[in-house]
This record gives sequence, structure tokens and C-alpha cells, in this order.
Amino acid sequence: MAGKTLRHRDLAPAHPGAYLREIVLPDFQMSVQDAAAQLLVTRQNLYRLINEKIAVSPEMALRLSRFVGNSPEHWLNMQQAYDLWHAERALREKIARIRPAKAA
Repeated sequence: MAGKTLRHRDLAPAHPGAYLREIVLPDFQMSVQDAAAQLLVTRQNLYRLINEKIAVSPEMALRLSRFVGNSPEHWLNMQQAYDLWHAERALREKIARIRPAKAA
């Protein structure tokens, strides 16, 4: 990328499912099947999350926070950052056409 600096906001935040797949499960040396059993969810549901097909819900955030030992807000903030980054890019042109309101 000669002549162009990559900014932090140019990089997509990780999907929480990718974090679970790439960091959490390997650190705990745990299979998806075993993690699903621990989380009290179906294996299919957990596979959909780690394959980034579904978002982390508040209910899943509570389960994951208990399982990993962090806060539910951690998981929801990761999901929100991921969603917002993608929404900003998808709506960039439309958002640019919106004029800011001015107080009377």
C-alpha cells in the first residue's frame, strides 16, 4: 500500500464468533461440541456463531461471559463494533446525503 496509510478504522473488527473460534476454544482446548454442552446450546447454534452466520444475542453474551469469565458487555460490544463497521460501509453514500438538522 505505497503512499497510503492504513488507519485503525479501515480494519474490520473481529466477529465475536471468530474470536471464539480462533482464541477462546483453542485456549481452553475445547471442541465445539464440548463448548456447546457447557454453554447449554445446540452444537448447530454454536457452529453458526463461530462461522459468523449469526450475531451474539444478549442471551448468548450471558452464557459466554459465564463460560469465559468476562462480562456480557464484552461480547455485546464486540458484536456492536462489528455490526457498526459493516453498516457504516454499506450505507456510506446514503449517510453522506443526509443533512444535519439545525436547532431552531
